[in-house]
Amino acid sequence: MNRSTDLLECRPQISSALFSDSMSDDERFQNATLRPIIKLQGDLFVEVFKNYVNKHKNVFFGLSVEKQIDYIENAIQKDMKFRNSLKGMVIGQFTVEEYRFYITNSSALNKRMMHLVKEKLISNIQVFHPIFV
Repeated sequence: MNRSTDLLECRPQISSALFSDSMSDDERFQNATLRPIIKLQGDLFVEVFKNYVNKHKNVFFGLSVEKQIDYIENAIQKDMKFRNSLKGMVIGQFTVEEYRFYITNSSALNKRMMHLVKEKLISNIQVFHPIFV
């Protein structure tokens, strides 16, 4: 068993991900590594966010869609425990080689990562409505 090979094989392909010689290493990492991992972990991110909302008294459900988007952004940007949990869900899917690259510029890559996770949650906002409505 080879962990790196297994991790890479289970990731979805993203046909819209573009690669060119002119792109930065960070952008290449985003398209080759972060996007497939975030797509793979998408359902888990949704469940983790549902749990987050539940633990915060379901305030989220009473908000307008615009305020729900703000809520998602604030949760990811300001709640360090939640943010670190999301980061761990992505980093745990890195190969050793990807991790070695990540630690060379983790601050910038974390921004890209959290932006992608935020977009994933916002794109799934309709599934966050409570079942009892």
